[in-house]
Amino acid sequence: MAGTPAPAPTGDELLKILAALGNPHRLRIIAALHGGRNYVSRLAREIGMSRPLLHMHLQRLEAAGLITGSLELSEDGKAMKFYEVVSFRYELTPELIEEAARTIGDGDGGPESPPPGKDQTGTGKPETVKEEAT
Repeated sequence: MAGTPAPAPTGDELLKILAALGNPHRLRIIAALHGGRNYVSRLAREIGMSRPLLHMHLQRLEAAGLITGSLELSEDGKAMKFYEVVSFRYELTPELIEEAARTIGDGDGGPESPPPGKDQTGTGKPETVKEEAT
């Protein structure tokens, strides 16, 4: 699957795509789905991952627009969620990054703006400020 050039992503979209691809488990999932669509239970067995953990990774990949899921009924009436890779191709260039950087969230809750009281890593732990005695 060569992929067709995708429209240039916004800064926030680019961050979401790069974050999704920056995890080895998610790369393995895309590699497994490149061979063809698959349903969650079989995919979990093939890549050796628990279904709950797989679901979390699939959600990240789907939110980034790299895969798509569809709910289908099996012959015995059982609901099965199938996933497949969306054809994509991104060419990372300094120009693309420059354009994307212009559109990154401006502090209104975007990916670079943790909620008040949270640390910069987004872990949810309040920041503590230590003052040095002078």
